[in-house]
Amino acid sequence: MVLGGGGADGTGCELGGRDAAMDAALQALYGGAGDKEGRRQGQGQGRERTAGLGGSAPAVARWLGDIRTYFPSSVVQVMQRDAIDRLGLSALLLEPEMLEAVEADVHLVGTLLSLNKAMPETTKETARAVVRKVVEELEKRLSTRTRATLTGALDRSARVSRPRHHDIDWNRTIAANLKNYLPEYRTVVPERLIGYGRASQSVKKEVILCIDQSGSMAASVVYASVFGAVLGSMRSLNTRLVVFDTNVVDLTEQLDDPVDVLFGTQLGGGTDINRALAYCQSQISRPAETVVVLISDLYEGGIRDEMLKRVAAMKASGVQFVTLLALSDEGAPAYDREHAAALAALGAPAFACTPDLFPEVMAAAIEKRPLPIPDTAAA
Repeated sequence: MVLGGGGADGTGCELGGRDAAMDAALQALYGGAGDKEGRRQGQGQGRERTAGLGGSAPAVARWLGDIRTYFPSSVVQVMQRDAIDRLGLSALLLEPEMLEAVEADVHLVGTLLSLNKAMPETTKETARAVVRKVVEELEKRLSTRTRATLTGALDRSARVSRPRHHDIDWNRTIAANLKNYLPEYRTVVPERLIGYGRASQSVKKEVILCIDQSGSMAASVVYASVFGAVLGSMRSLNTRLVVFDTNVVDLTEQLDDPVDVLFGTQLGGGTDINRALAYCQSQISRPAETVVVLISDLYEGGIRDEMLKRVAAMKASGVQFVTLLALSDEGAPAYDREHAAALAALGAPAFACTPDLFPEVMAAAIEKRPLPIPDTAAA
């Protein structure tokens, strides 16, 4: 560490004040048990420079307060995740005072959801408050752009050839009639009018979000639940949200509250994609107007060949099928490359998607145009 250790690790310089406090906070998490032995805060002073947070809730609470004092929020979130992973502090998150002290983010929500079944009643309300805070922040960041992008896509997908005057898409109409340009009049004679579909209240597209709730997909489950709520609020879309491990659960009735959706999930189970897709397939009544989004790392525990046959059948019927290996900001995910390649061969490329890209992916699927696959796409 730049700050150094006891005696600045042999430099002869002592840390003091804020620097010493920052060093102690880092040492508690990253020092490791082996660093305790022989570490002194000064030659001959006889004081051991200890590491670790122990199992004490008060000690953890003090440490959480320290890191929020000395480090920016983004660093605090990283340190909290490391503490949960390295020091096994998950059990302490079952205590209300701990939840009130932590810096809430998507990863913390994922951890809380994985602990949901073990959570005592005294903690559940606090946990829901933490989850709701994160969800509301995500909705505020993602909803406006998502609605605007998809509303435009839905309008364009509903273009008609005999529009009323105020529904004419003039840019596309002019482009389609350039061959009828009359130079002497410097005008285009529009033989064929192209217009937007009227903004009716009828459902234009069906969307099924099929979400793998295995433990590795925690962040994706959080983001997908938020997007599900946003899509569910759009009257032109009929949105269904399905989560699965080895069982399949339809959470569509909870779509108006993504917090209810999240607490209806059960992170950490096995995976049966084939069973989940069988259920989704049974819910499709208008295949040509349906978009199915499978969010999974594709580690299939069910019947692989049947899974691929279902995807092929859905695509053949006119369904727009999208496979996202992850819906998060976590970078390149681990995934089953063989299954990803098999889906790509069916015309359903699998790729990781950030929350910021998701509205564009959905817009492309609705309009039945090529998906905006990132350069780092998996298959």
